[in-house]
Amino acid sequence: MMMERDDIMKRRIMAYALVLSLVSATGALAHDDENHGKKEEQHADGHAVVLGKPGDPGKVTRSIKVEMNDTMRFKPASIKVKRGETIRFIVRNSGKVKHEMVIGTMKELKEHSEMMRKFPEMKHADPNQVSVEPGKTGELIWQFTNGGTFDFACLQPGHFEAGMVGKIRVTP
Repeated sequence: MMMERDDIMKRRIMAYALVLSLVSATGALAHDDENHGKKEEQHADGHAVVLGKPGDPGKVTRSIKVEMNDTMRFKPASIKVKRGETIRFIVRNSGKVKHEMVIGTMKELKEHSEMMRKFPEMKHADPNQVSVEPGKTGELIWQFTNGGTFDFACLQPGHFEAGMVGKIRVTP
């Protein structure tokens, strides 16, 4: 009986945390955006349009290789793309622990990182992220529809805090 209550409470907490993350993600904006928080500029999946949108694999304009490793760094840590480009990120985990690449704003990434620390077993599969097991390679295809500076990070517990972050600069 006590186990059932604990399971129910854990599920409620996880559901509440998920709702909070989706609510906060819809308000996340990039540094250079002129249209702060207009509801009509948000995707149904909870990601602000300012981040762009999931890319069409048939319309990839360029591929960029990104390496993740156990020194808690991305290589490269700074990426430049042109507005309108659809990028195929080929993300390789050369480490011995799981890593991920999540594109967002620093505010959104910090909030999501905190939630991942509280619920490390939480699984997520958003279109703006890819999780990669040690020694494996994954893909993330994203279309950058607006200019600005965006961030990416590994949100596995402790990795963000260790400095596993990068920047994407989208130019006109």
